[in-house]
Amino acid sequence: MTKYETLLFDVDDTLLDFDLAENAALDRLFKQENIAVTPTMIARYKEINESMWRAFERGEVSKNTLHNTRFSIALKEFGLEVDGEYFEAVFQKYLKEAHHFVDGAYEVIEQLADNYELYVVSNGKTMTQNKRLEDANLARFFKDIFISEQTGYQKPMPAFFDYVFERIEHINKDKTLIIGDSLTSDVKGGLQAGIDTCWFNIRDIENTSDIQPHFEIKKLHDLHVLLDNKVTI
Repeated sequence: MTKYETLLFDVDDTLLDFDLAENAALDRLFKQENIAVTPTMIARYKEINESMWRAFERGEVSKNTLHNTRFSIALKEFGLEVDGEYFEAVFQKYLKEAHHFVDGAYEVIEQLADNYELYVVSNGKTMTQNKRLEDANLARFFKDIFISEQTGYQKPMPAFFDYVFERIEHINKDKTLIIGDSLTSDVKGGLQAGIDTCWFNIRDIENTSDIQPHFEIKKLHDLHVLLDNKVTI
């Protein structure tokens, strides 16, 4: 019998496929703005975006700086001067309309909701994440949804988890597990918060960092085995 009562789930690349959603939103954005982009331009945007997200997790840049400058910074390298805030608004409009599932996500969440208290813990924009979860018909399975924009803090900051724990009635941290794809955000945050961690290694990559999760899965369906048997890595 599993020891866990409360499960905290990340969203992007844990429940919803962010790559598919991002690519669809970028395609619509650049077509609307009549910008002919190349794979090199898209790859560079993603590199800059990833770097800014890591800086955001470390508290080095604000959410507004991240969102409102990533497009202008990336496109400037290719000789294009754009309004970063405007591009971000259009991108978010299209992103919140995309809710492609990670394989097995709906079935797993539906099944787990019968036996566990489920919560969402996500770094992102509140309106975008809420709409994607609602449109995917997932929101109804969660007791509450905690988004960094709403909390004022981001994973892996301890203050983010303090905010969450203060709002989950009768939470027992010893019986709480966080599941997410990011070592630097979900796993590191969970470790710092004193709860068990499950790294959803969706891309089957080697962990070369010093961040060591309690568990590792490569498919969401593997959660059933983990929760029943508490298999460690």
